[in-house]
Amino acid sequence: MSHDHADHDHSHEGEAWKHDGVRVVRSDQLDKNTAQTPGMNRAAAINFARVGAQKLWAGTVTIHADAKTGAHHHGHLESVIYVVRGRARMRWGEQLQFTAEAGPGDFIYVPPYVPHQEINASATEALECVLCRSDGEAVAINLDIEPVEKPEQVLWVDPTHPQGGV
Repeated sequence: MSHDHADHDHSHEGEAWKHDGVRVVRSDQLDKNTAQTPGMNRAAAINFARVGAQKLWAGTVTIHADAKTGAHHHGHLESVIYVVRGRARMRWGEQLQFTAEAGPGDFIYVPPYVPHQEINASATEALECVLCRSDGEAVAINLDIEPVEKPEQVLWVDPTHPQGGV
């Protein structure tokens, strides 16, 4: 006996998906009531409270011209930063002794518990990024670190680009 798809009633699923399916969070609806670090403005777009996300947090980060964050880490969370506009300089390590830069279109990965600092490398232009984290929690643990004066520049290396790139 063949089961014709047209005979099956999907209307209940369709109605449930109407409110529990895809969500669009408009740019003017971002929630600034989230964990903050001095020197940057975070705004949540996707999290548990807003859309029911179980395993993700996503939002925007703006660092004003010639500004930098304090040193911090995000506990057990993994973070991905996508640079939309401006020039990001990342410092990381126990004394923020390592540094690398990223520009528009670049992705930055920050592993769990890594002390880091985001710096706007431009004195005139805001740094605008999209941020995604591996859990719906907004964890930001601010650290009191005495940074080294001249951090060591690190070329990001991955298995597909063994020579690295800046």
